[in-house]
Amino acid sequence: MATHVDTDNGPGITSLVSGIINDGQELIKQQLHLFSVELKNDLKRTRDASIPLIIGGVVAAIGAFFLFVTAALWISWQWTLPIWVGFAVVTGIFLVLGVILVIMGKSRFDAFNPLPDKSLKGLEENVQWKTKT
Repeated sequence: MATHVDTDNGPGITSLVSGIINDGQELIKQQLHLFSVELKNDLKRTRDASIPLIIGGVVAAIGAFFLFVTAALWISWQWTLPIWVGFAVVTGIFLVLGVILVIMGKSRFDAFNPLPDKSLKGLEENVQWKTKT
């Protein structure tokens, strides 16, 4: 007498493999999205750190211009104070302001890594896993 064996206990091999592949693809899509979001955030921080750095450079250049004008007037007036003292004060203010802005921008750049390391490493691991299977 033949006995009927029920082999339909769950999903077949094909559906399991298909599910694993779909899960892997979904994971890669999620990591690409995370990579994109992290890259956008890092670009925003880079932009925010660049603004005072650029402004500081411009202000320092203006300060350097006034320093040269001040030196020229000082030499031409040979110790007559009224004109060059005024220029020296303005130059000093611009230089101090420029140095402060450059230091602020540099400290913002040093506070973070502009590359999305975490997302990139996770994506790399998943691509390696996907190529092994």
